Amino acid sequence: MERSEIPMQTMWAEPPLEEVPMDTQQEFQQFYQENLGLIYRYVFNQVGNGEEAEDLTSQIFLNVVSRIDHERSRLSMKKWLYLIVRSTIADYWRARYRLPKSSLDAMLEAGWEGPAEVDVIASSSGAEERVGRILQALPEKYREVLKCRFLLKLSVKATALHMGVTEANVKVLQFRALKRAADLEQVVTEQEDRAL
Repeated sequence: MERSEIPMQTMWAEPPLEEVPMDTQQEFQQFYQENLGLIYRYVFNQVGNGEEAEDLTSQIFLNVVSRIDHERSRLSMKKWLYLIVRSTIADYWRARYRLPKSSLDAMLEAGWEGPAEVDVIASSSGAEERVGRILQALPEKYREVLKCRFLLKLSVKATALHMGVTEANVKVLQFRALKRAADLEQVVTEQEDRAL
């Protein structure tokens, strides 16, 4: 949504000013009207939802009204307003993404038996066997480039020196080897399914 399309008609409602002394009410109204659109657009940009932005903007100005300091200069008030905006948005995201916390002791008391290490070892050995079968089905140069790059963790330059080819050739071989390995992985999976 473009900033020019943001609905502004609902935002011009004046906040309750009973708490603001009468002699500064006019000044606060002017300050409110000057900053309302800017604050709303900033909040909307941060949260991406018009209704949430309106609610947060209202909350921000209510905080300003309840804690206003009449001794502040206009520039100081504007800085203070943006501090309130930043903390309100931070509180919004903190509340939105707060995850329930549970300790390991509480989970163990509830009956959790801990991680199943045997299953992890079994599945990783199955994966290793599958990778071994795929590598064996690849042509020698493809197998070598994948072994150097991923198993030995060599750089492109070191792989090129080891294989006696250029760096560009290593990149091409690696791309083709990965593509062929992906195709072979489907074949190996189908063969395993038939064997079961």
